[in-house]
Amino acid sequence: MTHIVSSIRGTELAHAHRGYSWRTGAIMLAVGIMLGGCAKVHDIEVGSIPDDYRTNHPIVISEKEQTMDVPVASGDQTMNYGTKSIVRGFAARYRQTASGTVQILAPVGSPNTHAASAIAGDITKTLVDEGIPAHRIVVNAYQAAAENDAAPIRLSYRAIAAHTNQCGQWPEDLVSNTMENKHYKNFGCATQNNLAAQLANPADLIAPRDMTPIDAQRRDTVIGLYRKNGSTLEE
Repeated sequence: MTHIVSSIRGTELAHAHRGYSWRTGAIMLAVGIMLGGCAKVHDIEVGSIPDDYRTNHPIVISEKEQTMDVPVASGDQTMNYGTKSIVRGFAARYRQTASGTVQILAPVGSPNTHAASAIAGDITKTLVDEGIPAHRIVVNAYQAAAENDAAPIRLSYRAIAAHTNQCGQWPEDLVSNTMENKHYKNFGCATQNNLAAQLANPADLIAPRDMTPIDAQRRDTVIGLYRKNGSTLEE
């Protein structure tokens, strides 16, 4: 009799457990449906739209004109120390990045025309002294406005440079793009432009440079210390 009662009670407990499991599962399903209704359903493929600033503003390597304007006062006869210094810097950048023609554009028709002509000759001499062959330097003129009393002399050459697209593009209202938590169009543009401007050699983005020769004297010193002390640290 005791055995029969135990079996009946076990059966009742089993049914009760199954009922509890069913009710628990139903409650969890209902909660899941409710939470799913609160979620924002996207009708676009997120992976198909670039959302990386490096993709939206890639750094590219292409030919670009490098320019520098040299201000000239109407009473100048030769370059001052500051002007000569920036011209030397221009020549150094040219030697490092280019080997084509350097163009010097001097203004005509402005009050400083005669001074600009004299300074252009001074600039040419400085560029030659800095190692740029004279046959690569071309001097031309451009028409300046008569009221412009400080028309500059423009130096230019073409070279391979790293750059990205122009910043400041705001085609969308930032307030309307907050729900998707995505980058706005101009995001990361300034960072990419700064990185491109800091590259001394744009070719570094294409391939690594050749290794420099080893320092044989330093190598012998380090090996000697290791043989003597079992360590490369000097005592």
